[in-house]
Amino acid sequence: MNALLAWLRALFSAGEPALADATPADAPGIARLHAQSFRQGWSEDEIERLIADRSVLTQRARTGRRLAGFIMSRHAAGEAEILSVAVARGQQGRGIAQRLLISHLGRLMALGARAVFLEVDEDNVPALRLYRRAGFREVGRRPGYYAGRYGRPANALILRRDLA
Repeated sequence: MNALLAWLRALFSAGEPALADATPADAPGIARLHAQSFRQGWSEDEIERLIADRSVLTQRARTGRRLAGFIMSRHAAGEAEILSVAVARGQQGRGIAQRLLISHLGRLMALGARAVFLEVDEDNVPALRLYRRAGFREVGRRPGYYAGRYGRPANALILRRDLA
């Protein structure tokens, strides 16, 4: 009985998340998390196709058996674009996005990326804080790109980080 309790405690503990490359089996969970995190979620089929794409790198974080977060980017010709990053609401504020981002940047560098780009809603303060701490800087903006809060369009900030 003690062994079973220890196993259950380890399975559901709030310990450090385990990071790994995502597989097609992760697509349903990633699709659910994406839909919960963004106004326009991607379907399970879209996620599965992206994971299978050789030019796309997708990593996920799990605490126990639960998906805690993911990061996905596309890379080609020495550049990469982060397509999406999300952390489950109950897991936010624990440094999971930062761990995913740091790991991901290292993997992209190993794949030959010299620069990484991304777009972020100018009103997404937690994401901007994460990216700026990681060395990203604004290189452009797209006015009115996102449907903002209160019916007001929000600008997309284009950020860049050099890896080499």
